[in-house]
This record gives sequence, C-alpha cells and structure tokens, in this order.
Amino acid sequence: MNPLYNVNFSEAQLAWREKAHEIAVKYLLPQSMQHDKAESFNEDAFQAAADAGMLGVWIPKEYGGSDDGILGLALMVEEFSKADPAFGVAFAVNALGSLPIIVGGTHEQKAKYLPLVAQGKAACAFALSEKFAGSDAGGLSVRGTKEGDTWTICGEKKWTTNGSRANIITCFAVTDPESRSRRISAFIIEDTDPGFSIKKLEDKMGIRSVPVCETVFDGVKVGDDRLIGGKPGLGFKHSMMTLDLARPGVAAQAVGTAAGALELATTYATRRKQFGQTIAGFQMIQAMLADMAQQTEAARTLVHTCAAMADQRAPNVTKIAAMAKCFATDVAVKVATDAVQVFGGYGFMEDYPIAKYYRDSKILQIYEGTNQVQRMVIARNLIKEASRHDYLNSVIPTETQESYGAEPVTANV
Repeated sequence: MNPLYNVNFSEAQLAWREKAHEIAVKYLLPQSMQHDKAESFNEDAFQAAADAGMLGVWIPKEYGGSDDGILGLALMVEEFSKADPAFGVAFAVNALGSLPIIVGGTHEQKAKYLPLVAQGKAACAFALSEKFAGSDAGGLSVRGTKEGDTWTICGEKKWTTNGSRANIITCFAVTDPESRSRRISAFIIEDTDPGFSIKKLEDKMGIRSVPVCETVFDGVKVGDDRLIGGKPGLGFKHSMMTLDLARPGVAAQAVGTAAGALELATTYATRRKQFGQTIAGFQMIQAMLADMAQQTEAARTLVHTCAAMADQRAPNVTKIAAMAKCFATDVAVKVATDAVQVFGGYGFMEDYPIAKYYRDSKILQIYEGTNQVQRMVIARNLIKEASRHDYLNSVIPTETQESYGAEPVTANV
C-alpha cells in the first residue's frame, strides 16, 4: 500500500507564490506576446525574480538558498506559466540545471556554485539529450576521457534549454563505454571554458522566447573538481535522481499553462455574443469549461502531492513524478486545445494570446521524458510493486487461482 503524504504549504512557500504572481502581472502578461514574436528572452522578469531571491527557493540554506523545496518551486512555476508558459520553462530549467549538483555534488561543488545560482549571478542549463539519445539517456555519445588529472569532454548536445544564457551547464558524458551500470558521468561546465560553444539556436513551434540550442563541447578540459560527486560512473544515477525532482516542475508548468488557457477561455466566453447571448450561456460551452476546470484542478492536486513527496524523498517518488508529469502535461494540451475551440476562428489567429498557449503546451508532453516513456515508468513500477505484496492471495483463494490455470501468487513482502 502506498503511504499517504500531507501537503502542507508553509507561509514562506505561499509568500513565494504571491511574489511570483506580482512579477507575472507586472512583467509577463504585458510582455509575453512581444517576446514570443521577437524570440527574445524576458530579462526584466528574470531579473525581478533574481532580485526577489526566487532563484534560491529550492537550494538548501547552507548554500545560500531558502530551502523551500520543490513544492515552493512548483507554486512559483505555476504562477509564471499561467501568465507566460515559456517563462515558466526558463525559470524551472534553472532548478533542473542545478539539481544534479544538489543531489550528487561534493560539498566543495555545492559551496562554489549553488550560492551563485541562489543569488541570480549564474543561470543554469541541463545538457543530457543528444541527436540520437533523447528519452534513451543510456544511448549518449558525448565522451569524457581522462589523461592524468584532466578530463576532456567531446561531442554535441541537442535541445539544451537556456543553453545560450547559462553560465553553469551540467553535462552528461560517457566515461566508461564498457560498463553497463557506471557508463556515464556528470560534469560541471562553465560557459567560459575553452572549447564550449553554442552551435545553433532552434526555430521552435512554441516557447519561442526561451533559447533552446545545440551545445558543443570541443575538447573542453576540466579537472576532478568538476566531476559531480568527485568520482566517475555516477552520472546515470544523478540524472534519474534529478528528473524525479524536476518532473514536478514540468508538471507545474503544465498546470499553469492549463490554468491560463482556462481563464482566457472563460473570460472570452462571457464576452463573445452569438444568437443574441454570450456563448457562456450555451450548455456545450459550459460543459467544455467545466471539464477544463476539473482536469486542471485534478492535475494541480497531483502536482502538489508529487512535489511534497519529492521534498520528503519518498521511496516511490519516481512513479508519482512520472504520473504527475504525464497527467498534467496531457491536461495542458487538452485544455489549451479546448480553449482554442471556445475562441473559434479567433483562437486560430495570433492576435489572441490563446494561440500561444496552444503552441507552448505541446512541448510539455515531449521534454524531460516523453509521456510514452512516463507511462512505461509508471507501469514498470506498478508491476514491481505487485511482485512485493500478496493482495491477490488475500482476495482469491489459491484453489480458485489454480482452477483457472493461474500460478498462485507467492507473497514477497
């Protein structure tokens, strides 16, 4: 049986949400459309968040953060994403890029880099995906080879969000091609390291104001002090631990995107008139809005539970994180699609912001593990859990199981 987790919001976490709302109203709502069209990053909003101390919410206090956890992060990301889904992505990636250091870094690495992130003096990126290794993190081709005391990193990474803005890049590379369990290591790369460069800025369907790029590691040389954890072979473990903690952030982006789309659709429905009345008076529109609201609220509750579990390092957080990411992002796409339908022909026009929510929502089902992969993770965890309990034996007698040709379930508690 899965344990129950209480979701208790601290005063500090609620205060961060309120501050995020203020920044969203002041900097995101008025500017999101222009940044989308110009494909430019909203530096004003990012600087406001940095000045408010919001970039240290998920970072431990001993390293300059406020230690308000993944739940605090989720609350802020939802508010940002409600006003501008693209900025929610950019903000959350700072957590994604710094989490490998938090979960696996040495004390010296944490003391050097995390205060810079918390103070807003360094932006982060997470370099895992490659052209031929997306959801398959084990299929990496970027290599890290050691000679003497120096590691040399060679290869290219694909779809590095925030890559062109980042000062700190956590890069995953193959350091032992012959090993199965300790094949990958994680390195801290600085944007000023010789050999590091940006090759291409992607031309994207959505989240156009966030720089997503190819990052090149052309013989980047680093010492053991840049090897996360201080020893090789821990990279795959660190990447999986990171994604367990980061997926609630993606799910929070989805909740914010859905909430923003729902708000736009509801407002529009109360103003648009057809057949002598507002379309909000039509039952079909009411049914759509009701479903959109239910789905958004269900996703929000799952995300908050998942974030609380992540903060408590719950043993089954991998399954719940996959559920939250998968469910919430499916909801975001569904709600954004229905919102466009409520807008009708106007929803198809870029004059209205709902088109941007529709475009921005799609990536949520793809990055940080496609939703097909999330369903695999969920199913595998369910099957693993089923092998550890005797529920079937408790409700169906052994002789009944045998009569239907089934092997009796052996309890392995």
